[in-house]
Amino acid sequence: MNLFFEESGDFKAGAVLSQQGEAYQVETHTGKRTKVKAKDVLLQFSAPEPAELLAQAQVVAEEIDLDFLWEVAGQEEFGFNELGTEYFGHAPQPQEAAGLVLRLHGAPMYFYRKGKGRYKAAPEDSLKAALAGIEKKKQQALIQAQYVDELKAGRLPEPMRAIALQLLFRPDKSSIEYKALEAACAELHTSAQQLMLATGGIKSPKELHLSRFLFEHFPRGTGFPAVALPSAPALPVAEVQAFSIDDVTTTEIDDAFSVQALEGGKFRIGIHIAAPALGIQRGDAIDAIARQRLSTVYMPGDKITMLPDALVEKFTLGEGRDCPALSLYATIDSADWSVLSTETRAEAVPIAANLRHNDLDELVTEEALAAGAGEYAHKADIAVLWQWAQVLEKGRMAKREAFGLKPEQNNRVDFNFYVEDDVVTITRRKRGAPLDKIVAELMIFANSTWGKLMHDQGVPGIYRAQGGGGGWANRMQVRMLTHAAPHQGLGVDQYAWSTSPLRRYTDLVNQWQILACVQHGVTAPLAAPFKPKDADLFAIVSAFDAAYAAYADFQSNMERYWCLRWLAQENARQVEAVVLKEEILRLVDIPLVIKLAGMPTLARGTPVRLDLIRWDEVELGVEARLLEVVQAAAPPEAEAAAADSEPDAEVVSE
Repeated sequence: MNLFFEESGDFKAGAVLSQQGEAYQVETHTGKRTKVKAKDVLLQFSAPEPAELLAQAQVVAEEIDLDFLWEVAGQEEFGFNELGTEYFGHAPQPQEAAGLVLRLHGAPMYFYRKGKGRYKAAPEDSLKAALAGIEKKKQQALIQAQYVDELKAGRLPEPMRAIALQLLFRPDKSSIEYKALEAACAELHTSAQQLMLATGGIKSPKELHLSRFLFEHFPRGTGFPAVALPSAPALPVAEVQAFSIDDVTTTEIDDAFSVQALEGGKFRIGIHIAAPALGIQRGDAIDAIARQRLSTVYMPGDKITMLPDALVEKFTLGEGRDCPALSLYATIDSADWSVLSTETRAEAVPIAANLRHNDLDELVTEEALAAGAGEYAHKADIAVLWQWAQVLEKGRMAKREAFGLKPEQNNRVDFNFYVEDDVVTITRRKRGAPLDKIVAELMIFANSTWGKLMHDQGVPGIYRAQGGGGGWANRMQVRMLTHAAPHQGLGVDQYAWSTSPLRRYTDLVNQWQILACVQHGVTAPLAAPFKPKDADLFAIVSAFDAAYAAYADFQSNMERYWCLRWLAQENARQVEAVVLKEEILRLVDIPLVIKLAGMPTLARGTPVRLDLIRWDEVELGVEARLLEVVQAAAPPEAEAAAADSEPDAEVVSE
């Protein structure tokens, strides 16, 4: 006797070797012996042989017309033998019955299984829907295959063009467009990004990097909604002639300075900060925009501003006009450059000039200042600020060392990127040049002084703190808090970002709080927009931290991209570099960091020559090999590059 039975979802046939109660010992058509329970047996037959039955059943199953079988089945539940008699017109032979089972079981859209050998025909509506789905999948498969062929031929199918960014950065992996892109990439042995570039879905690697960032952080675009622009209240006009010091590309001019000589060798130095907080109110439409963006986003050759251009134009400290400003005045004794007193005012400040680093850096050097050489605007004022800045720095460094930190490196190098018509110029500037030091020291002074003012008045603010317990990494980690705490890296007792309110939301928030201190005195905690323990202030800190980190990563990636463009532009193949640590090097002429696996161990600061084999503007990778270790003493720029590998407190960028 032979059996046709179901085992683990498969249908098998075999010869019975023995029977014990409700179980059979069976040798299948493959020669394997197995135990079969009676409940799993569908047919008992003597002929044909099990292997032949399965072969004939398969042929029968393939010949059965499913649509006709469904019509014959009716709407009542049935056993396969019952249906077989109606379909074949006679009691089915073993191979016919087995073939019918295979066909029924293999068509779940047509027949629902109700038990061993029992089925029920699917309702007509359900069957039509299922068949329509199958047909749709067939059509989609054809379209997908067509898309793959087009992609392989270097053409981007039109339906994929409109969703190119989504396919790259946030794809629907069940869509035929994504499946086609994935299949084409697999066949061409390339990445989705490279294929999109090759087929025109993305115009260039630059657009790829920018689009990825915008897709994630500016999904609705970088434009501003139409909003009414606020006006600053009427303000007393300061009796000063202030000037700013910025890069030539700066349009959001946040800070300016003034110097007034007083009797007895004293000076009254003004630090004037643009005051959009005099016009923007917490919770208004402009505030909502600024809070959503949280900061201006910078990249070589471009930026995405936090505030609309028209509003920036209203509050930027542009030359030739009286500008709303929050001014911090410090009375200084030039005998020892000590601070005798400070005063904060909201006022309109006449801006006499917007000075630019590009015009002055070569004139305003330490040597020129010491000799009183050169002719340039506000020369006498800059000389005074330089004297005070040096004293401020010396005081900070003493406090930094008192906190247990090493002195700051003064030989670091900064790089400026200028992009015009996709041609990049990268210029090197030594950090700590007089104009840089003047701006940095006076900004630190203002941020520390105003941080203390808020703390003394009991008004919460947004502070940056560094230091405390733990290891070196914990001590150097900069944290954002809503209460005053030391910033050991900068060497100050408190540090509240307050000097870039046109560019950073934290500074705008702090400016509201500082204005409350100035305008309301001891009642400031009640009048300030943010009250003590305001949960919204904590939310701002958290959101700003995340956004600022993401924006900084994007700026870093774009600077790396433009470094690679510079290599291509200059046809740079053999370049000078300096060891930062272990396998990490940085080029001397541009701020491009390279990891050179397998490089011999060299001391930090060792100058080397590299052969650049290839680089990838999409992946931002560089492949290079070591040509030689330069035995001569490292040039100053190499030493400066090596210095950048040292942990720094925090770069003050205004």
